[in-house]
Amino acid sequence: MGNMEKEISARIRLNNYTNKVLSVIKAKYELNDKSQAINKFAEIYGDEIVEKEANDEYVKKIIEITNKHLERHKHRKMNFEELDKLCEV
Repeated sequence: MGNMEKEISARIRLNNYTNKVLSVIKAKYELNDKSQAINKFAEIYGDEIVEKEANDEYVKKIIEITNKHLERHKHRKMNFEELDKLCEV
């Protein structure tokens, strides 16, 4: 888990298939317990259902990249033909 994430304690009941899946994840990633396996499963497949929140470092990096791009290309404009060509329309 991330270094600043709050942990939630939960008592859960697993069916046999889920138990086997978690056991395989636990072994494959050399995890200590099934709680870590559940967290790993969510880390791998969670983006398909829930978007992760961007951390401050990531947001700063994107702003820096955007600012560099705008500084380098601030006077360049694209017409509709160029945009269509770029988008392969």
